[in-house]
Amino acid sequence: MSEDRGTSRGRDLPSAFGGGAVIGTLGGLVGLGGAEFRLPLLIGRFRFAALEAVILNKAMSIVVVATALPFRAGTVGFDEIAGHWPVVLNLLAGSLAGAWSGAGWATRLRSEALHRVIAVLLVGIAAVLVFGHADAGAGPPLAGAAQMAAGVAAGFGIGVVASLMGVAGGELLIPTIVLLFGVDVKLAGSLSLAVSLPTILMGFARYSRDRSFAVLARNRRFVLVMAAGSIVGTFIGGMLLGVVPGGVLLPALAAILLISAVKVWRHA
Repeated sequence: MSEDRGTSRGRDLPSAFGGGAVIGTLGGLVGLGGAEFRLPLLIGRFRFAALEAVILNKAMSIVVVATALPFRAGTVGFDEIAGHWPVVLNLLAGSLAGAWSGAGWATRLRSEALHRVIAVLLVGIAAVLVFGHADAGAGPPLAGAAQMAAGVAAGFGIGVVASLMGVAGGELLIPTIVLLFGVDVKLAGSLSLAVSLPTILMGFARYSRDRSFAVLARNRRFVLVMAAGSIVGTFIGGMLLGVVPGGVLLPALAAILLISAVKVWRHA
């Protein structure tokens, strides 16, 4: 399928830029790759096949995550992120392995049942995040080796989900960091991005071994325009981070989780 033919099927560049900007704004503000919203857009609005949409989604998530971190630095500095490097490494220990495994499965398996399980988990995490956050001041529920083991296990599961759906995993990483490590939601968003970027790159490297990866070359202009919109959006979202209070971000994240759950269930 040629790029021009793809454009005639509804992949118009203004919509690609606008969609990228809106989702990028959300990513920069909350600390997400925005892929849970981009995936239905790529499949429904722009008519990409499922695996092609996952690969495109992964590419756009890399753009959003890589640019959101520096744009958020005015509110959450790199020194603060570096001060929590054990959290990042703990989750990465599982997520990198999960990303590689999940990408391999995605090129071979149907994942409808997994999507439904993910949707249920998203609803459960949203509920725990909202109703359990009142106890977050008491500190992390686990410590030491138990916390580390839980972090590796959670990271592996998030890495699998991220690769299978082409998402950055922030919708799962942020609640995990808040609940498991007792971190503030704004800092958790930036730590999530620090974990997401290597995880996405690992899955992307695995996908590059599949011929469906060629969708990026066939739709070069579409990819570049959506990427440009995403960068504009992450800049706006990063600037809003210093204005929007953390108390608003937590319910917003829960709402995102619920919307994502509905979209994932329907996608199944």
